[in-house]
Amino acid sequence: MLKSNSTTLNRIEQRNKAMIDKLNKTIILIIDDSPNNLEILSETLTSAGFEIAVALDGETALEQIAYDPPTLVLLDVMMPGIDGFETCRRLKSNPDTHEIPIIFMTALTDTIDKVKGLNLGAVDYITKPFQQEEVLARVKVHLKLRTLTKTLEEQNTRLVEEVEQRGKAEAALQTLTQELEQRVEERTNQLAQALNNWQQAQAMLVQSEKMSSLGQMLAGVAHEINNPITSIHGNLSCAGEYSRDLLKLLQLYAQHYPNPVTEIQDKSQKIDTDFLVKDLPKTFKSMELGIERICQIIKSLRNISRLDAGEMMMVDLHEGLESTLVLLQHRIKPTGKHLGIQVIKEYGKLSPIECYPGRLSQVFMNILANAIDALEEAEFRKQNSETISESDTTPAPPTIWIRTRGIDNQRVEIRISDNGPGIPKEIQEKLFHAFFTTKPFGKGTGLGLSISHEIVVEKHSGQLRCVSQPGKGAEFIIELPIG
Repeated sequence: MLKSNSTTLNRIEQRNKAMIDKLNKTIILIIDDSPNNLEILSETLTSAGFEIAVALDGETALEQIAYDPPTLVLLDVMMPGIDGFETCRRLKSNPDTHEIPIIFMTALTDTIDKVKGLNLGAVDYITKPFQQEEVLARVKVHLKLRTLTKTLEEQNTRLVEEVEQRGKAEAALQTLTQELEQRVEERTNQLAQALNNWQQAQAMLVQSEKMSSLGQMLAGVAHEINNPITSIHGNLSCAGEYSRDLLKLLQLYAQHYPNPVTEIQDKSQKIDTDFLVKDLPKTFKSMELGIERICQIIKSLRNISRLDAGEMMMVDLHEGLESTLVLLQHRIKPTGKHLGIQVIKEYGKLSPIECYPGRLSQVFMNILANAIDALEEAEFRKQNSETISESDTTPAPPTIWIRTRGIDNQRVEIRISDNGPGIPKEIQEKLFHAFFTTKPFGKGTGLGLSISHEIVVEKHSGQLRCVSQPGKGAEFIIELPIG
């Protein structure tokens, strides 16, 4: 009898283990009516360590997915029966399969077809004939993105559960506090103060965990984006050189064959060869500038997302400031009615200092974002004011100054100031208190400056203070020891 029960338990454990292994494994389903394409893709992905499933048409694929959902789908557009677009539409309309990433495979180069596929829910395109490196790169990127997304969703779920549990705990504690107030007022005040301190510690802990998770995600995304961007950047340089060679060849043809046949003349007029010769180099230059901008953002994401690993390191503070400004560029540059914000940098000569770079980047981000908020609010009020005083007829442009200098070879100083409306004295006294904020509901938690103060003072043994007068802007001064 005991032996029989033991055998049954072993079978149950083996079955459960098999089910867990099935849930954890990565399966890529390839849907293509071409056996040659199936063979090429299967060999490429199998060699990279992926488990492969195949289907020759959309109907068969939908049946397979219904009983054994894959992790990712490579879907051909042109197939017999229902085509790739219809197969994608059905998968995305099904709640059980709509989260599966779909990458289209097609020889079509028409932008309309690509947009149609993306609008249906596809995440990417792979163009035939296949390049093995490109296929692997795109598959790995989207598998990584899916993993990051699922991880973030799980973390958010856990965070909501923790908040609910803390809410219940706070409610219970509040009830207990009310009962104690009826007995001993002095004891109640002590408990209320303890509760307030606990709330602050818990809120800062949650904020710290959120920043840590965000840093991990940013670092991962920056790493995954960097590889294809590097490839594009290298290929773009080659493509620009090839185009210049072709244009030179075209000019030689025009020089030595000034009177080509009628068909060539008609084609030249139709494509406007003169315009093409002038505009093509500009197009490549514009693309190069765009790639350089993306590279700057990736570098800034890497700098901001450093987790410090609990250790201090030698860092150039100017690099951290520049990375923060890159990430805030979308709020600084002019857009529509927004006049934009002028940033004046007066950097002194600073030696690298020993610090937690990720934490200091968080301080720079909080202070600069607050300055931008103040300037935007002042600009909004000015634009919507019905009466403009004589002194406002030629207002100074919204400006942020960032100044750095060394002090006594022992400390460094960073000053971040603006020409916004300033901060009243009674508010300055509460700026670094947890949960204190002057922003409307939903615009801030009141933790930014309190956490910044903790990072500068407690983590780095430095100083953080504010100097301001109403109508004359505000200045935040950070002092840090060099070592």
